[in-house]
Amino acid sequence: METIVTIIRKGIPLLPAPAARALRKLGDDVHDARRRRRIPMEILAQRASISRATLRKIEHGDPTVSLGNYAMALFALGLVDRLGDLADPRHDAVGLELEEERLPERVRLWRRKPKDG
Repeated sequence: METIVTIIRKGIPLLPAPAARALRKLGDDVHDARRRRRIPMEILAQRASISRATLRKIEHGDPTVSLGNYAMALFALGLVDRLGDLADPRHDAVGLELEEERLPERVRLWRRKPKDG
């Protein structure tokens, strides 16, 4: 069982540790991408149509920020195209393995019975 991280804010549900780590990494990556491009926070926030406080939360991996705001920040950085691949079935090893287990042993051609007429 995964450990759970307690987030102490207005009734926010518990966040599994791997999910919290993934959001922190995403925030760090957004922060690094902004700095590599030498874009000040204020400018990126304007380009993403979000507040500077929201951008700060994104860069810290805050789970209370909507996915849409994360997407806007990624769009403003030119990185939004990778967002669509997050749950791509081609990268779902467990789903592909389960699908393979359900493949039939044999495939038969079923012939229709002729209608009496």
